[in-house]
Amino acid sequence: MAETGKIDIKQAAEILGVNPETLRRWDRAKRLLARRDSTRGHRYYFESDLVDFLKKNYKYLADLADRWAFAKKPITVPTSFYCPDSFVFKSRLSRLENALLKQEDLADFFPLITSVVGEIGNNSYDHNIGNWPDLPGIFFGHSPKARTIILADRGQGVLTTLKRAKPDLASDQEALLAAFTQSLSGRGPEKRGNGLKYVRQVVVNNNMDLFFQSGSASIRLNKKKAEPKPIKEKKYLAGCLAILKY
Repeated sequence: MAETGKIDIKQAAEILGVNPETLRRWDRAKRLLARRDSTRGHRYYFESDLVDFLKKNYKYLADLADRWAFAKKPITVPTSFYCPDSFVFKSRLSRLENALLKQEDLADFFPLITSVVGEIGNNSYDHNIGNWPDLPGIFFGHSPKARTIILADRGQGVLTTLKRAKPDLASDQEALLAAFTQSLSGRGPEKRGNGLKYVRQVVVNNNMDLFFQSGSASIRLNKKKAEPKPIKEKKYLAGCLAILKY
């Protein structure tokens, strides 16, 4: 990204996961308006242009989170969706809470949403302190229109973390089931990871839906799926990915 804060059309296309010609077509159709350089007339965007588009178009936000989490090497995302440390995360979590508070239908419900998001996000930092494989921090995106929040990290994953407290865990499926159902003894991040049991309780007792993947295992939780049943995923994720619908 240039020092002026401008994002050229090639960089914007990479962020959105499309080709530059698609952006030119969207510009002509006024779906995503580009700005023009006053001297050469080249198309460019500000980060806020892309952030607004992603929040309104969940498909592209979900794709960006997926590419960020699964990529072999970290990819560039708008800074608004990246929390390099827990202090930034907590600040943006507070902003999320204020945004949810403004929705009348969430007046009695928004604290539960932010508490679930807080537990999942904090787990990422607690579990990976000093041991981030490449990029520290988490992806944190919110689409008000889709009523969906996405969190992801490029950390060590649930199995590696929980094996410190429960060495007999043999697979990602076993680890994910333990994370959401068992109270584990241990010190440091292993003990703090028990917050996922709280997450499960809140999700299944309220109008939420949670998809959570780590390694080659995933779990879906909601009122109809109160009992975690890990399934094996074809695509391996080193860290964690959580998609919360409310």
